[in-house]
Amino acid sequence: MTSLVLVPGMMCDARLFTPQIAAFSAHHDLHLATLTQPGSISDKARAILDTAPPRFALCGLSMGGIVAMEILRQAPDRVSRLALLDTNPLAEKDEVKERRQPQMAEVRAGGLASVMQQQVMPNYLSPSHEMPEVLDLCLDMALALGPDVFLDQSEALMARPDQTETLASADLPALVLCGRDDQLCPLERHELMAGLIPGATLEIIEGAGHLTTLEQPEHTNAALARWLEA
Repeated sequence: MTSLVLVPGMMCDARLFTPQIAAFSAHHDLHLATLTQPGSISDKARAILDTAPPRFALCGLSMGGIVAMEILRQAPDRVSRLALLDTNPLAEKDEVKERRQPQMAEVRAGGLASVMQQQVMPNYLSPSHEMPEVLDLCLDMALALGPDVFLDQSEALMARPDQTETLASADLPALVLCGRDDQLCPLERHELMAGLIPGATLEIIEGAGHLTTLEQPEHTNAALARWLEA
């Protein structure tokens, strides 16, 4: 039975992968990672490695993909296959860092819900459909994690390393997947990643934005099943 480690995005928990848990738990040993460990991307990767199986398939979405790339950098011998969903291999641009500062100030002042609802979540979904239940879940996950986690994760993302060399040296079955309408991590980033990893498969999910696992679970699960069987 394949061990599969799932790493959620910023201000998300395992509920981000609810459809995947339902689809794969019967035939795979699932490990649901968290990103609540304080510290850098490197620190978060080490914390996941400390509790992960000796060897495992690794799937991360958004910030989870960023941490997954760092896990691969730290322990390439332990990762049997890699799936990068709606994510970004590059260091954060200065203009993005600058946009984070007022968000963090508002969160420190007690405005986590406002920041999520007005600034973060509007970028999550494809404009091709309305999914209020997904947005309700995203807000619930964020409020459950709380402002300290938001601030810690923001700091970690601002200081994250470029992982293009990590991907270029990867030697494993790899899936790079994104929603066609992802506004946060656009298609060009995924084309870059797929081009860097030898033999990687690029899957573009129509009718999805940044949260492919929840917006188009059937298509996402089909791509993940093919990756797990490769």
